[in-house]
Amino acid sequence: MITAIAFILVFTGIILSHELGHFFAAKLSKVRVEEFGIGYPPRLWGKRYGETLYSINLLPFGGFNKLSGEEDPSAPHSLASKNRRTRVFVLASGALVNAVLPFLLFAIAFMVPHDVATGQIAVGEVAPASPAATAGLEPGDIILVIDGKEIHTFEDISQIVNDNLGKEIALKIQKASGEDTTVHLIPRPDPPKGEGAMGIQSRMLTERKTEPFWRAIPLGIKQTFDTFVAFKNAIFGLFSSDTSGLSLTGPVGIAQLTGEATRAGFSILLQFAAFLSLNLAIINLLPLPALDGGRIVFIIIEGLRGGKRISPRTEGLIHFIGFALLIGLALLITYQDIVRLINGGSVIP
Repeated sequence: MITAIAFILVFTGIILSHELGHFFAAKLSKVRVEEFGIGYPPRLWGKRYGETLYSINLLPFGGFNKLSGEEDPSAPHSLASKNRRTRVFVLASGALVNAVLPFLLFAIAFMVPHDVATGQIAVGEVAPASPAATAGLEPGDIILVIDGKEIHTFEDISQIVNDNLGKEIALKIQKASGEDTTVHLIPRPDPPKGEGAMGIQSRMLTERKTEPFWRAIPLGIKQTFDTFVAFKNAIFGLFSSDTSGLSLTGPVGIAQLTGEATRAGFSILLQFAAFLSLNLAIINLLPLPALDGGRIVFIIIEGLRGGKRISPRTEGLIHFIGFALLIGLALLITYQDIVRLINGGSVIP
């Protein structure tokens, strides 16, 4: 239930912010907004203010704008009747809001209490009769140094241990009492399943932290740009031979990820919402029919043709075909998400 509520709030909030971008841009541009809806039909409630019907609908997954004459310039106060610059502004405004929103969400995520890795690795569990147990390692011991190298990540431990299988290594550890001591052990080349060469399970220590707003804002900006670069690399990866690490997920997968983020804490949920918002901004500007980016492509083509429009009938048909293909892709991805969920898998490998 908590996962479902969190998913609806996050997903609806991001979609509504997108639609509000279109809504205010249309109002500023004197484009008639026939309806602004929260959720999707069937309609539960509606009230008209001026030329716009504001509605609340049964399916609580986002919202929509119904603009007058999106492809038909003959409709009064229609989007298609405006000049090219205005049409691009209205069409791109939703993605623009979604691109700006992560700056705020990431900043808030840094300002609320959240866990930060300290760079210290502690012993979680010690297998009985293992090299670690024989050497006297105990749960809670902090691993400071192995064979003269300071330890800050799990990879540091893995690299040294794998390079010294069957050889004695020295571990400098900090006991729960605060005392530093050095122990010696020999990592096993062929350990029992699930125990590891030393016979320990390690964990990263974290501390609770809250950033002041003057630090959270630049951190949020940096995180947004880092996330954008990651998206860019992923999209370019679709056109290369190396597609490792790439995966597509639909509403079911997003709901699963939302549940995992909710359980991880409010800060992580905000970061996930920022991730989704930036994702929506980029996807919507791709030059694909039925998406905002696809509609902008038609305006660019119109400009290249000296202002000669592609007929509304042709443009509408192309967008309809594009929409049908996108729905088909969404259904396929949703099927894969459901199969993975039934099998107990996670969206994140």
